[in-house]
Amino acid sequence: MIERRLFRQEHEMFRDSVKKFIDREIRPHHHLWEEDGIVPRQLWSKAGAAGMLCCTVEEKYGGLGLDYLFDVIVFEEMARSGYSGPGFLIHCDLVATYIKSFGSEEQKRYWLPKMVTGQAIGSLGMTEPHAGSDLKNIRTRAVRHGDDYVINGQKVFISNGQLCDVIVLATKTDGAVGAKGITLFLVDTSLPGFKRGKNLKKLGMKGQDTSELFFEDLRVPASAMLGGEGQGFSLMMTKLAQERLAQAIRSAAVCEEVLAYTVDYTSQRKAFGQTIGDFQNTQFKLAELKTESVIGRVFTDRCIELFMNGELDALDAAMAKMWLSNLHCKVVDECLQLFGGWGYMWEYPIARAYADARIVKIAGGSIEIMKYIIGRSLFADKKEAARMAVA
Repeated sequence: MIERRLFRQEHEMFRDSVKKFIDREIRPHHHLWEEDGIVPRQLWSKAGAAGMLCCTVEEKYGGLGLDYLFDVIVFEEMARSGYSGPGFLIHCDLVATYIKSFGSEEQKRYWLPKMVTGQAIGSLGMTEPHAGSDLKNIRTRAVRHGDDYVINGQKVFISNGQLCDVIVLATKTDGAVGAKGITLFLVDTSLPGFKRGKNLKKLGMKGQDTSELFFEDLRVPASAMLGGEGQGFSLMMTKLAQERLAQAIRSAAVCEEVLAYTVDYTSQRKAFGQTIGDFQNTQFKLAELKTESVIGRVFTDRCIELFMNGELDALDAAMAKMWLSNLHCKVVDECLQLFGGWGYMWEYPIARAYADARIVKIAGGSIEIMKYIIGRSLFADKKEAARMAVA
């Protein structure tokens, strides 16, 4: 078996503490949170006290200033647990990252310490009812009015939407120039004009709150802008590789965990005088899935290394996201089959894993978008060569 060499002793000590936190603070309650469709705010405070939130935030902003692998460990262990309620990945890997990368000093000092402790919960407000992957067509408008901007519009499918205190919100400040008219704002949800819609009922990820959000003449100061006016789309593009890597990290961990408990189950469950694992079909199927999962793991770990060195590009991230998302859905589907009827029962982790898996082909950019990015790259050099030949 290929040994992972990314992590040092201090990383593994932290991993152990994360596992203990999940066992102590999440495992006993998650079934109730799935019924409620939301986790309590106290969990976020406890996670902050345990050092699990925004591990890479610098000490001067209240964080621990750790390397990215500490965030990776939180994402992996939450994925392995199968408890999808706490939206830590969005809070840490997306919202905090935008603030760290593009925020003003004032914005960083105000929001990051609160996000590290779990006092403020972050959300990403980009998707709209008519604009998912095609972000340049969003309709939420931000209009300059003196020293402020007045925002009107709607977002949908927003994770952490019921709990969030701050939103990285994508708006249109100029509707005539397409993507160049997109501007990001940090929106404080305590402001008048912000309204939460209902907590949406979903196929999976039932413990994670997911909402419609509405903005009705919401007034924010110009100082709430993230980056410059009209720079929103380019800023978002710089973070897509990191977002897609996080999706691959989660999927790789789920594949490994699902395979592990499927092997345990099939080695004990009997049929026709032998265990399910004794059948050649079972062994062949699991052998294929194991091999593909190891390939996915090696590629994902390499992408983590590239990212930490500032070398992960959009193409590699798209391939990682596509491969691991497809594999994630394949593993949970084929492993569930080996559980028979019990695999369809919610009390078995494989049932939850199956329901939670389907979103990975959509979130963070659909599989079709990943294929488009990869396919387009195959012909880019040939087109450039043809252009140069004509010139």
